[in-house]
Amino acid sequence: MRKGILLSLLLLIIFFFSASAQEPCPQVIPSLKEWKGGNGKLSLKKKGKLVIPPEYRSKLVAGVEQFKSDLLEMSGMKYEVKYGKPSKGDIYFTLNFSQKSLGEEGYQINIGDYVRVEAPTKTGAFWATRTLLQMIVSGGTDFPKGEIRDYPDYARRGFMLDCGRKFFPHQYLKDYVRILSFYKMNEFQIHLNDNGFVEFFDNDWSKTYSAFRLESTKFPGLTAKDGSYTKNEFRDLQQEAQYFGVNIIPEIDIPAHSLAFSQFKPEIGSKEYGMDHLDLYNPETYKFVDALLDEYIGGDNPVFIGKDVHIGTDEYNKKEAEKYRYFTDRYLKFVESYHKNPRMWGGLKWLAGKTPVKSKGVIVNAWSADWVDPVQSLKDGYELINTCDGFLYIVPGAGYYQDFLNTEWIYNNWSVTKLSSDITLTKDEPGLSGAMFAVWNDHCGNGISQKDVHLRTMPALQTLAQKMWNDAGKPADYAAFNKLCKGMIEAPGLNLSGRVNGKTDVVLKYDLVKPKAKDLSGNEFNVKKRKDNVIETQVYEVGYPYSVQFDLNLSSNNNKDVVLFGNDYVKVYANWNGTGKIAFSREGYTFNFDTVIPANEWVNLRIDGTVNGMKLYINGKQVEELMPKERECAKLNGGSSKMYYQFTSFFPLQFIGDKTTGFKGEMKNLTVKQEKYLNLLYNPARFLK
Repeated sequence: MRKGILLSLLLLIIFFFSASAQEPCPQVIPSLKEWKGGNGKLSLKKKGKLVIPPEYRSKLVAGVEQFKSDLLEMSGMKYEVKYGKPSKGDIYFTLNFSQKSLGEEGYQINIGDYVRVEAPTKTGAFWATRTLLQMIVSGGTDFPKGEIRDYPDYARRGFMLDCGRKFFPHQYLKDYVRILSFYKMNEFQIHLNDNGFVEFFDNDWSKTYSAFRLESTKFPGLTAKDGSYTKNEFRDLQQEAQYFGVNIIPEIDIPAHSLAFSQFKPEIGSKEYGMDHLDLYNPETYKFVDALLDEYIGGDNPVFIGKDVHIGTDEYNKKEAEKYRYFTDRYLKFVESYHKNPRMWGGLKWLAGKTPVKSKGVIVNAWSADWVDPVQSLKDGYELINTCDGFLYIVPGAGYYQDFLNTEWIYNNWSVTKLSSDITLTKDEPGLSGAMFAVWNDHCGNGISQKDVHLRTMPALQTLAQKMWNDAGKPADYAAFNKLCKGMIEAPGLNLSGRVNGKTDVVLKYDLVKPKAKDLSGNEFNVKKRKDNVIETQVYEVGYPYSVQFDLNLSSNNNKDVVLFGNDYVKVYANWNGTGKIAFSREGYTFNFDTVIPANEWVNLRIDGTVNGMKLYINGKQVEELMPKERECAKLNGGSSKMYYQFTSFFPLQFIGDKTTGFKGEMKNLTVKQEKYLNLLYNPARFLK
């Protein structure tokens, strides 16, 4: 009897605790502001419905259709968009205008018998879809039941990319819109013109690299010849960004950093301060800038379709403070006259003076404590975005500022309120609207690739997304957060990092002798042998760190520059320039190993690639490495600057050989290794281009 009572009591206790156990908070980036765990899980169906009330169809359908597409791309789940009331297992989207405490970007998700998303705006509802997608990546399709309330700490959470000194294709920018959106970053500033440092170009302004990246019909010949965006491409980018909740901030940088304009029209360049400065005393300067800005913000179909336009204004010579202030005030008002919100880089502390500069309605990037006084700027009425150079600037391969942001330090020590090592504002400062980190490609022509930039940007983006959205609610342990970052995808359908998610660090292994060339790594990336002797794999490329090893027997009668491996981005050549050497070519750069590969004999080759460079092994012995090379150049006014040339490349794997310029010879025993990634949702299709 006593045993029976004890057993019943034990069962009652077990039932009580199991019934009251709350589901843990879903793991997403940025972390959720509020989570109230329920009991049990909701298993999403492989096929289901996304339901919208008919009255909110026009506002919500675009975002829900994108969610439908992302679900299919990311997990193979096939959902239909329907209109009406939800049923068990559905994902339901609605607007609730009474949820004012959620703000413009907040949302609520209730997970019970179905998923209910509600928000006061379509933007909030769209951010909810990014959360649901990340929940699938981190935890699978069994959702914990409970309630989410989520909203950002700051209204502006951004990234700036210097496209003036280094060109990034239209598609790259569109990809970045999706990546930013996936992490709820809502501003993307695109720096459209700039120039290199004159000391790296024989101290000759006429030789110094410069670029303006937009099509211009008013000034034919102004547009850069090595990469640009048509007006329609730039409109398309902004429209797609709006669709993803991201505001594109176009920046035309004047009156410094303006060599592209003075090379086109030399009379407007400053003879005293350098041709990268516009001559502020020449009336032709103002005529040119007026016409240039009008081309993009004027007319019935402006190129800059958004509400914000950035006019640069940083780093003009201090001797011309009053004229600089006049120029800046003039163009802030000029932009506003077109019903746009003007933005500028802070410079009024360094260029102090008596000439007033418009402050009402002006947003300032607070980038340097030497150039801008944040406290005084707020008193003057400016809105500030923290873009502190010491904490938030990436300058790839330059040897100054940061090559990679110290994300652990940022995670543990930085906040949006920390504008410099000496200046920290209060959390309730209304004039501080957010933060932005920046990639500056100062060293034009140093060999840094788009992929290299991305690998520097991605960890910073993930960390700063967390800090800008929910700093106080971040996971306590950086190591746990970093593990989540490494396991999270970039965005549905994107893999700019070249991650190949294998079961081990051997991601591909082919003998290339047998007719079917089965993948012996166990990852089932089998190859296709085409009739034109090209071998086609299922993997587009492998990113750092990688090791590619193969046996090669080259014929002695190969033409020069024959393709060993390739895709539409990178080519690996044998007999480069007829020298018998191996070379890589990507983004207009070609670099080679100096070792000659012997012909008419089998050799085992291994190429290791990291973010720092590459190594070549022959028959198991390292024979050469390509690492950054230093070049020191004298400055015009004394001193010197150093440039570090980079020799890096992802390894292309889409094709072995080429139908027109392929190599003659034999290849076998191809093995590709890559450090194993912690992708939490394993789906090989994700890693195909």
